[in-house]
Amino acid sequence: MKLYYSDTLNPRKACAVARHLNSPVEFVSVSLPKGEHKTPEFLAMNPNGKVPVLTHDGGTIWESNAIMGFLARAAGSDLWPSDDKLVEMLRWLSWDLQHFTRYTGTLYFEYVIKPKFGIGPVDPEEVEEATGYVRKYSAILNDHLHGRKYLLGDTLTITDFAVGITLPYAEQAYIPLGEFPEVARWHDRLNELPAWRKPFPA
Repeated sequence: MKLYYSDTLNPRKACAVARHLNSPVEFVSVSLPKGEHKTPEFLAMNPNGKVPVLTHDGGTIWESNAIMGFLARAAGSDLWPSDDKLVEMLRWLSWDLQHFTRYTGTLYFEYVIKPKFGIGPVDPEEVEEATGYVRKYSAILNDHLHGRKYLLGDTLTITDFAVGITLPYAEQAYIPLGEFPEVARWHDRLNELPAWRKPFPA
């Protein structure tokens, strides 16, 4: 298996899960500044022109959540929840894409990606709107996490990797993590995982 990645948000999820599971993948770095994600060879793997992409004997998978799920199932890991929790997993993954990481990701883009790739100044209107929604949805997440170790209960799943993925950048992206103690506690627990702290190959 080959996992194509760059040092950005969504590949971080897939790389963290691959490293956590010691999955037998070859990590292949893709240079976004050089446009390696727009070459005909790459677009043949993912027509969206985005990382991450996983290739394996049975084909190609793109979208980070799908890659995490494939790796977890292939490893027979508890990161892929039991049948009775699959609907809960789908609910939180959907909520995350539509609400939480949608807006924490905006702050990540404005404060981390723009300076990193030199694509313009921070947009204060985008930041103001996103910060308001981050507070709204962080409060919902904070309430849900009360009394729980992880999002789906006592067992770590790919849902935690997905929903928490912007939080390693909280300080840099001005995500108000300190206002939500249950979210901060949960992220502290994720930080105990070596693969969460250092998801990318050296």
